[in-house]
Amino acid sequence: MDITFKNVSYIYQRKTPFSHKAIDDLSFHIPSGSFVAIVGHTGSGKSTLIQHLNGLVMPSEGEVTIGNFHLKDGEKPKNMKELRSRVGVVFQYPEHQLFEETVEKDIAFGPDNFDVPADEIKDRIKQIAPSVGLNDELLMRSPFELSGGQMRRVAIAGVLAIKPEVLVLDEPTAGLDPRGQQEIMDMFLKLHHEQNLTTVLVTHSMEDAVKYADHVIILNKGKKYMEGKPEDVFVQQDALREVQLDVPEAVQFLKSFEKKFELSIPYNRQSTKEIAQSIQQLLKGADSNE
Repeated sequence: MDITFKNVSYIYQRKTPFSHKAIDDLSFHIPSGSFVAIVGHTGSGKSTLIQHLNGLVMPSEGEVTIGNFHLKDGEKPKNMKELRSRVGVVFQYPEHQLFEETVEKDIAFGPDNFDVPADEIKDRIKQIAPSVGLNDELLMRSPFELSGGQMRRVAIAGVLAIKPEVLVLDEPTAGLDPRGQQEIMDMFLKLHHEQNLTTVLVTHSMEDAVKYADHVIILNKGKKYMEGKPEDVFVQQDALREVQLDVPEAVQFLKSFEKKFELSIPYNRQSTKEIAQSIQQLLKGADSNE
């Protein structure tokens, strides 16, 4: 599903002395099938932005279009339930939302709320549980007997069970160790490709944004600050530092290498191994020219 924000602003506590504009005149387009990272510090408007994607809040100004759904101030669509069945949101610490007696019942809760027949729900669970790393033995256990990482996978399976076309990830690796973070993000990338999802990742991690996203939108104080491909955005060190954001470690390293050796390697989201190979070739070439 395509997503378009057209001159969207959102004001908390509008028409009161405490009014606050959380997002301000945002315009951007996310094509169907994209993997987009929304990056910015606390207070930049990230969470408010994603709440528009399934109608948790409505624009104070402007218009949000998600597929065939249109959200405007004062015009709440009648088919909001259908929209929410097509946009799945994984909030921070989603395991805090678990409550059922068994893993199977917790995964089934979402599709059951959207009137999916019981037989189809069972089929969905059989398909989804292995894709998020949950085996059959875990399905009849209480989710509260599982490890933190397993509980998060149960919560994610519950979102995937509604069969969304848009998957919104709000800091999905918060609180996990580095290995757990990579496993979860690799899992999302695999699901993104296998299910042809439109994926929106809210993150403060430059490393995740550059590794997984094909497009980046940077917010600052509710406004769109920068937008583009990760390899184009994250090389702009001075502009990023203006809004207290760091560049990925690979970019920092390549800048330091260029400064020390006066040899330049363009940044194209290479792996560490690919960077090492490029350096080796450059240094060999430099030696042969002496």
